[in-house]
Amino acid sequence: MQTVQQLPVETPWQNREQLEVLTFDLNGEIFALEAAVVREILDLVPATVVPGAPAFAGRIINFRGRVIPLADIRLPFGMEPREPTIDSRIVVIALTLHGEEVLVGLMTDRVHEVTNLMRAASEPPPSVGMRWRPDYIHCLVKRNGEFIIVPDLQAIFASNDTRS
Repeated sequence: MQTVQQLPVETPWQNREQLEVLTFDLNGEIFALEAAVVREILDLVPATVVPGAPAFAGRIINFRGRVIPLADIRLPFGMEPREPTIDSRIVVIALTLHGEEVLVGLMTDRVHEVTNLMRAASEPPPSVGMRWRPDYIHCLVKRNGEFIIVPDLQAIFASNDTRS
């Protein structure tokens, strides 16, 4: 029997004590993305449905003359889809997928601020009692009596990839 060596999970902190993030809402929960991956925040733009594409990333948008996928990470987290509101925004991020950098638009209900989160206030997601898949979450950070969810976008996009 072969044993598989498990690699250490990459964390967004990378030996830093604080992390600069962009915070945003999804279905009443506060999420945070490392600010370094954010390329732009857009007002809603027309999106084109891609027939046969998974609901998670089933639309595309024009971003500065480039066609990029528009993803709704609510779906991998098991949240109900929501109609956009006047506060909804698209956060364009850069991810490395399959060895290449790709731009992806993420739907959000509202963008809050760029702020710093402290590593000392972070903890891994609990393995019991979570309503979301813990492998989709880098960590939870407690700030001002609330928990901020730092999602693992690499895990989300890798497990929702439909390429063969």
